[in-house]
Amino acid sequence: MPQPATLLCFDFGTKRIGVAVGQTLTDTATPVEIIPVRNDRPDWDRIGALIRQWQPQALLVGNPLNIDGSRQQLTERADKFAGKLQGRFRLPVLRADERLSTVEARSRQTGKEPIDHVAAQVILEGWLQHVRNPQKML
Repeated sequence: MPQPATLLCFDFGTKRIGVAVGQTLTDTATPVEIIPVRNDRPDWDRIGALIRQWQPQALLVGNPLNIDGSRQQLTERADKFAGKLQGRFRLPVLRADERLSTVEARSRQTGKEPIDHVAAQVILEGWLQHVRNPQKML
């Protein structure tokens, strides 16, 4: 991946997909928005618009795992989403461990509004940290 690079991160869910943007120059990420999922279909038009807007060099999809690292029911669906992203947009799709990202996102958010985009930010920040310092990964 070229340096510096912009990435869009997706926190996949069956009702909502959180999106964050980040870049490798400063290793920072920012929540962007929450995309609805209706009838098991993400809003692909909106995802395409975000990709055109941010022009990322790669896409990152959270990998939902159980705390012990084993796969869970949502893991296969996130795998399929990642494959469809790659097929539709022809960009590299990377995966990142998303364990405890929701817990961290809740600690950053006040109120009861959805946190999916903040969870995507947490996932992307963790990935950026890991790329710079692989021994600090869980």
